[in-house]
Amino acid sequence: MESKTQRKVSFRGSEDFLEIELKEPVTHAAGYLGVREALKHTFKEMGVLRSMRTLLSMNQKDGFDCPSCAWPDPEHPSPVSEYCENGAKALGDEATTSHIGADFFQKNSVEELSQLTDFQLNKFGRLIEPMVLKPGSVHYESISWDESFELIASELKKLNNPDEAIFYTSGRSSNEAAFLYGMFARALGTNNLPDCSNMCHESSGVALGETLGIGKGSTTLEDLYEAEVILIAGQNPGTNHPRMLSALEKCKQNGGRVISINPLEESGLVNFKNPQNIKGWIGGGEDMADIHLPVNINQDIPLIKLILKKLAVLDKEHKNVFDHDFIQKYTNGYDALISDLDTYSSEELLKLTGVPEDKIDKTVALLANKSKIIVCWAMGLTQHKNGVENIREFVNLLLLKGAIGKPNAGTCPVRGHSNVQGDRSVGIQHFVDKEMNERIKKYLGFTPPDHEGVDVVGSMKAMYEGKAKIFMCLGGNFVMAASDTEYTAKGIQKCDLTVQISTKLNRTHLITGKTALILPTIGRSEKDMKNGMPRHFTVENSMGRVKKSKGILKPASDTIMSEPEIIANIGHAFFGENHAMNWKSLGDDYELIRTQIDQVAKGFNKTKERSEGAGYYLPNNVRDLDFSMLPNGKAQISINKLPLHELAKDEYMLMTIRSHDQFNTTIYGLDDRYRGVYNARRVIFMNINDMKAVGLKKLDIVDITSTYDTTVRVAHNFKVVPYNIPSGNLASYFPETNVLVPYNHFADRSKTPISKSIKVRLVKK
Repeated sequence: MESKTQRKVSFRGSEDFLEIELKEPVTHAAGYLGVREALKHTFKEMGVLRSMRTLLSMNQKDGFDCPSCAWPDPEHPSPVSEYCENGAKALGDEATTSHIGADFFQKNSVEELSQLTDFQLNKFGRLIEPMVLKPGSVHYESISWDESFELIASELKKLNNPDEAIFYTSGRSSNEAAFLYGMFARALGTNNLPDCSNMCHESSGVALGETLGIGKGSTTLEDLYEAEVILIAGQNPGTNHPRMLSALEKCKQNGGRVISINPLEESGLVNFKNPQNIKGWIGGGEDMADIHLPVNINQDIPLIKLILKKLAVLDKEHKNVFDHDFIQKYTNGYDALISDLDTYSSEELLKLTGVPEDKIDKTVALLANKSKIIVCWAMGLTQHKNGVENIREFVNLLLLKGAIGKPNAGTCPVRGHSNVQGDRSVGIQHFVDKEMNERIKKYLGFTPPDHEGVDVVGSMKAMYEGKAKIFMCLGGNFVMAASDTEYTAKGIQKCDLTVQISTKLNRTHLITGKTALILPTIGRSEKDMKNGMPRHFTVENSMGRVKKSKGILKPASDTIMSEPEIIANIGHAFFGENHAMNWKSLGDDYELIRTQIDQVAKGFNKTKERSEGAGYYLPNNVRDLDFSMLPNGKAQISINKLPLHELAKDEYMLMTIRSHDQFNTTIYGLDDRYRGVYNARRVIFMNINDMKAVGLKKLDIVDITSTYDTTVRVAHNFKVVPYNIPSGNLASYFPETNVLVPYNHFADRSKTPISKSIKVRLVKK
């Protein structure tokens, strides 16, 4: 950016310390406290009557899908409370009665706003009119919708190459918006379609595609109810997917067992008080994890290898531990895996895990005679250099036990944002799908590009190197979500134009290109009306079911527009009337979009009719035990190497985590009651013995540094909190610690950032 247009903005906000308070962590999830906090948040943001009316419609068959996580709804949802604390907070955050427009931005410059924390920025409220930040200016000002669309079209037409434009998608958009967005990028001539999956479950998609032939999980919600064993690895459902706890509760009540694999023993997997029954209010709740394996950060592969070695010994003795009929009929690679396991020392594997052997032996004894096994996982497995291999190793366990393609067994990657899986299903992907391209040619009438685009890592690099001129975001907070925050911020500032389609203010509205647009859109809970008639969206949950979502609230403003209509208007402004796709009509009539989705997106069929009520499942080859797309037509048992970290003597392994008062980069509050931290986020959790060894005391202030490729990155001013975490391991909240994650270190093949295994040092202040 030229110096005359350089804005003095902060990518991290204020670092002033608040009055931190530490208490004992809460030992149960949900219950009375969860209900109280959920209602307190929504009542404050929305008012009592408006809150209750809207909550009663969330996740109902004729209502709207929760704007928080992608956990599926049951076939027969509770008529009064099919939501959790996080869902209620997400609703209150979206449907707040606080609004900001031109007057707000006239009073507050982007430089001043950038000094505030992410929590403070989010609290200002809903964006209610289109805004533009012109070159050299530090204040956003009003712009009409038509002027916005013409500005975008004009800048796109100036590009030397379509690949100078990047179109990012967050997981909050609908299938209709994501499809239209992806088709616009392809019609323009680029596959530059990075999305939030690149930063979270891309490792899952790659691993599952390589081993089972589909980049999605194989289980349904009902499968969890009668599973014999559920392994929860690298996931914290109490904070990130609280409604999952109801499914685990049913599993436990049906005699199933739960095994937690995580460096931290999280409250949600200790005890769950279900507020939908009396036991959750006045009783002791349901104890969750029968076994907790406190594995060292990113040592899941040695843990599963050790479990498999011990199971293999039992199998030789009893011949019935592994499902050999299943292995022979449906898999490749069994003999090679057994031979590979023999090359490892059990003692060395045990040392790497950091888990007491008696706990591993209990796990082996539990798994030995069970076949209805489900593995659930999240970022704790995916965000490592060996993230793909982590998932493949758990798939090995399922394949050897024959726990694939049958009821109450299989893979369950637990997705984050509410439609992140749907975005990918309808075509948000940077890679080329030749079959989909043929369908685009046939049904949409244009030829899409046949060269690969950039993912999140590639888009960061392209912007930083000045190869990208336009960066558009369909939702999200890219600056704070991506790795290497300072690098990302500098890259975005080199763009000519940045466009944010958003509901709330966030830091990516302040770290911008030379010109920046904010295009405010309706929320999931709001009515989408056109010519006096209501419209609805569709979404896909994390288990592959597509259903409709229809908001009930009056939109925050008459001057905001739906995402599909925004995209359609951009398409019309750029292509005009003579393009193969009638962009204006698509923006007006979502049924036209759904017809095109059925034609182009794999597995979608009669979506108009089938998305009613509980919706319908997209095809899933694993459920049918169809591995015809894989070598020899069989599922692939894989050989995976041990992770290699090579820590220096003064280095620790840091994983980033969420607090209980946030969802992704959205900060609802400053408390994390499940871990006993109140009114603070710049904290680092540390083993008490590690603290003593280096002379640190509770609430000492440290800088956290990471050094990769000779570059030293620093996260300033964190308070040390003693916590029950394995020695040598640290944990701290993101996005505050994303600054430590190097942009060029990521998972092999998936390019997912190494946010859960960062080598760091601590420098006492």
